[in-house]
Amino acid sequence: MSDILIVDDERDIRELISDILKDEGFSTRLAGNSDDAMAAINAEPPALMILDIWLKDSRMDGIDILKATKRDNPDVPVVIISGHGNIEIAVAAIKQGAYDFIEKPFNIDQLLVVIRRAMETSRLRRENQSLKRRDVTSAEMLGQSAAFRALVGQLDKVTKSNGRVMLTGPAGSGKEVAARYIHANSSRSSAPFITVNCAGVEPDRMEEVLFGRESADRGIEPGLLEQAHGGVVYFDEVADMPLGTQSKILRVLVDQQFTRVGGNDKVRVDLRVISSTNKNLEEAIEAETFRQELYHRLNVVPIAVPSLEDRREDIPLLAEYFISEFNTSQGLPQRELTDDAIALMQTMIWPGNVRQLKNLVERVLILGDGSDPIEARELPGEEDRAEEDGRVVLSSALATLPLREAREAFEREYLLTQINRFGGNISRTANFVGMERSALHRKLKSLGVVTSAKAGVRVAHVDEEAEAAEG
Repeated sequence: MSDILIVDDERDIRELISDILKDEGFSTRLAGNSDDAMAAINAEPPALMILDIWLKDSRMDGIDILKATKRDNPDVPVVIISGHGNIEIAVAAIKQGAYDFIEKPFNIDQLLVVIRRAMETSRLRRENQSLKRRDVTSAEMLGQSAAFRALVGQLDKVTKSNGRVMLTGPAGSGKEVAARYIHANSSRSSAPFITVNCAGVEPDRMEEVLFGRESADRGIEPGLLEQAHGGVVYFDEVADMPLGTQSKILRVLVDQQFTRVGGNDKVRVDLRVISSTNKNLEEAIEAETFRQELYHRLNVVPIAVPSLEDRREDIPLLAEYFISEFNTSQGLPQRELTDDAIALMQTMIWPGNVRQLKNLVERVLILGDGSDPIEARELPGEEDRAEEDGRVVLSSALATLPLREAREAFEREYLLTQINRFGGNISRTANFVGMERSALHRKLKSLGVVTSAKAGVRVAHVDEEAEAAEG
């Protein structure tokens, strides 16, 4: 990209600069006034602009054009030239985002050096942004369970639209990964994906972080919404957004424009909004901590992200992926998982969901021995389940029950865990526990265990009505 826009009210100067740049291999466009300049920028943003401060018979001077360009096309480097240059003008131009200031009459070699440096800086910035985006879109969604397939099916339906999506689910379940999946598979994949951590920003700084700031001392400082222009802005844990900011975000969603803190100019943005929460927003609305209008604007397409316990079948695949990831990123051992380790992981309770599983894998790899397969004894909490001689340690609840009741309680919990481990598949459960399928069905009926559909997957649970009748 080597297209340079030259804006100068003196025809001889702009044509002279153009001829020199063409000899150096650049392509050029020329504008003699502000209207022509803005029309050229709006038609196709240039790779670089050479801009005169003083433009006769124009609605806007060079500083006005600079501000408008940096507002709508912040990646375009601008080199200011002027025959009436002074230090105040130079400082004002740099504060508004100009790359450099050159006073007329200028040395051609000096101008070429500044142009090449500005183009190289712009190229490096674009490459850096591209690498960041590539890293973002490399986040993978992994799974084979029915709950996972149902989730991906829903996500695929919204990738090609610009509809606002609300992702709900417990903390650590992978809501941000789902948001990145939507972005990576959408027409905006080459544009930014900007995360707004609503719980991590101080309430009194939220508007400055979102909308940016303008001041005489520091010029224009773009906010996160401006940085997300053309791409996706992801409001992580949107329930924690300050109430005062919610009304302003609502206005942005309606108008697709806002004003920076301390500024007067309207900043137009093209954004797709994805939000997430692990809280009940309807309860937050009743408690008057979340605006109902904003909820309806954000909740156009609600998608529930299942917990890890709802997709236990995926645990081995996820654990193996994390092992490979830590091997690549940190040089930790590439270890396999033994069958007993997999079985234990699939029966564990995961309040922290996928995030907790990732942390557990990292801990085991750091503290483990060499590259031998990971065994169940290495997993946290396993020391509470068995003593060194292999005897099972009873929980205090089981230890206080008569044998018959303890056996039933154990069998019920054991079979509930195994069925959910295998995604509600009775045949696979029967094969693992060593029972005929018909015998397993009879046992489940006697224990009051039933299966029902939840988020597209069969889930085992205790039949509350039958249990109440027994009681």
